[in-house]
Amino acid sequence: MRNDEGWLRKDGIIEGRAQPLANNPHVCRVGGLLFLSEASARQPDGSVPESIAAQTEALIANLAAVLEGAGTRLEDLAEITTFLTDMDDLPGYNAVWNRHFDAATGPARTTVAVKALPKPAMLIEMRAVASARD
Repeated sequence: MRNDEGWLRKDGIIEGRAQPLANNPHVCRVGGLLFLSEASARQPDGSVPESIAAQTEALIANLAAVLEGAGTRLEDLAEITTFLTDMDDLPGYNAVWNRHFDAATGPARTTVAVKALPKPAMLIEMRAVASARD
């Protein structure tokens, strides 16, 4: 995993990103796969954008940064599970998703509704699996 610029610590934490709320990494590698945990729109200062569109854009940017820190990119995503606190936000989420991914080359996706996420302002969270580059 990439650590030549100090982005990815040995423990899977990406420097300069919002830090995990528990003792878990941003990413861990098992064989040729990268597992990304609790991806959200949280900024390094802990703030969260307000709208579902802004949160989805920020979340995808955070995913891209974690993947880059691990030596890969969005195009290497294989699967994403998305957690929404309100399914009425699905159209706004889909609009942003469709700007970043297409059905022919994008990752498999599952979207579920949840009662709440770790911070009350969070409307969306993702977990993802990507192929690692060697």
